[in-house]
Amino acid sequence: MLLLYIVIATYIAAVNVYSVMLLLSQRNDALTDESKLNSGDGKLILSALLGGAIGIYVTMFITRFKLKNMLLMIILPVIGVLNVWFFVIAFRSGFTFIRV
Repeated sequence: MLLLYIVIATYIAAVNVYSVMLLLSQRNDALTDESKLNSGDGKLILSALLGGAIGIYVTMFITRFKLKNMLLMIILPVIGVLNVWFFVIAFRSGFTFIRV
């Protein structure tokens, strides 16, 4: 069971690191080419759904990038709360909803 906890915690950390790197690469692309400013929102939402919403939301405020995008400013906190809720419920239940 301890191995499962370690794997899930590593997954959460990896998805958040990937999400932060994705946002930073989009920021660098937007700084070099103004036409790419609003591209890649779908990738950010997908990585948020996979568990990286908190990392994206915090990085948006640290880098002050995409703060005027109302879609991301509304949907990322909602997805972040759902991510945290799911992971708390999963860890508290001991992943007993998984049939082995």
